[in-house]
Amino acid sequence: MEFLKIDNLCKSYGKDENRVTALDHVSLTIDKGEFTAIIGSSGSGKSTLLHIIAGVDIPTAGKVYLDGQDVYNQSSEKLAIFRRRQVGLIYQFHNLIPTLNVVENITLPILMDKRKVNSNRLNDLLNMLGLQERRNHLPNQLSGGQQQRVAIGRALMNAPAVMLADEPTGSLDSRNGQEIIHLLKESHKKYRQTLIIVTHDENIALQADRIITIADGRVVRDERRVMR
Repeated sequence: MEFLKIDNLCKSYGKDENRVTALDHVSLTIDKGEFTAIIGSSGSGKSTLLHIIAGVDIPTAGKVYLDGQDVYNQSSEKLAIFRRRQVGLIYQFHNLIPTLNVVENITLPILMDKRKVNSNRLNDLLNMLGLQERRNHLPNQLSGGQQQRVAIGRALMNAPAVMLADEPTGSLDSRNGQEIIHLLKESHKKYRQTLIIVTHDENIALQADRIITIADGRVVRDERRVMR
């Protein structure tokens, strides 16, 4: 079932001779519950595409529909609510608040939304992420892998319909990177989320249901894989 639709999406920066095209008329659809990897060289436009899907970067032209909703045909206030409630976004660098502990960082999107924290979901996430015994620790008391787990917990806390990860293992060693991908796949399966990962790592891409290759702001290959 079609969940995400990207229609003739364009994104450019600068003007006249300084104009740079990051996305050049990109169109594609992604089904609900699909695990998609987006690959491409640095500067290909893959991260720009992810950020526009997430609602954090405004397209120059084109449309993005998530579960039938026109993402950018709404006020800035409603767009902010959409980002908090419908999208879980994970960056290469975890961007935790240094003065907040693990639980406070994970529940921050809920608190910003002025909603009550679901304690059952919080404990479920802490257990899944192996952070139950670190719940009161500050970020500087955690390893890099543990900090990225907190970032995943924060992205999952609102039970988003889609999880977007931009090079989530890029700053981690091999072992921690593998653990993070395992956790994202586990969440994808457990919560039946649509998962989109931007990555340079071929081993990560080969674990996806589908691999989309971006070059010079365009989709140059779209391969659906048969998982054995």
